[in-house]
Amino acid sequence: MKNPLVSVVIPCYNQGKYLPETLYAVLASDYRPIEVLIVNDGSTDHSLEVALELEKQHQEIRVIDQPNGGVAKARNTGIKAAQGGIILPLDGDDKISRDYIRQGVAVLQQRAAVKVVYCRAVKFSAAGQKPWKLKPFSLRALARDNMIFVAALFRKADAEAVGGFSEDMHMGREDWEFWIKMLKNGGEVVQLPFVGFYYRMTPDSKRKKTGTGRKKRERIDYLNRKHADFFRQQLNGPLRFQRRWSRAYNTLLKWLGKA
Repeated sequence: MKNPLVSVVIPCYNQGKYLPETLYAVLASDYRPIEVLIVNDGSTDHSLEVALELEKQHQEIRVIDQPNGGVAKARNTGIKAAQGGIILPLDGDDKISRDYIRQGVAVLQQRAAVKVVYCRAVKFSAAGQKPWKLKPFSLRALARDNMIFVAALFRKADAEAVGGFSEDMHMGREDWEFWIKMLKNGGEVVQLPFVGFYYRMTPDSKRKKTGTGRKKRERIDYLNRKHADFFRQQLNGPLRFQRRWSRAYNTLLKWLGKA
């Protein structure tokens, strides 16, 4: 069976100092054919220059330059331009293992019901690395929190069917909402049993900036507006600020006749 083309979509905003390391990790993959789409999202550092130099050196790399529009728009730009039927989003400062793409593609080829393939992961920085403790996947667990990082493999057709990443979601964790809309109406998820993804922790990491407070409340309100049906089904009502208590709280309100 001929290997399908995989499109690795790398949005980049001011990550020029990390971009070569990310690209070399992808190019070291033991899977072919691949194409690597670097979407420069209006960077104000030297990211575009770095990307264009890498494009000159490697025929598998294509650079797309656009005004700053946010990471969701950059990912969608890359997905639309992708020639491959399988997509792997990868942020411009993260890395993957040599065998991640190959093993992920094998699952998607062998099991048509599977929509998303990811793996185990570590977080790393100059101080070292530690395992990323991801909760097991289920729809009910996904309703409370996201356990699938954005660097998962999926079919381009499935992304297009749900309209890609939501470009109006500016409060972070747009990958969480993407997985909800892709999976809420069916589709299996597989986590590969090895570390294949390396998430770089920096002072500017989005997960640090969007985890609590106003951004969290805005995100919960947004998710409830867009996916009320999903949360009713999985949590017996809306997602709450104290997310893990959502189902119990909603059930209690119904029992008291206050919902």
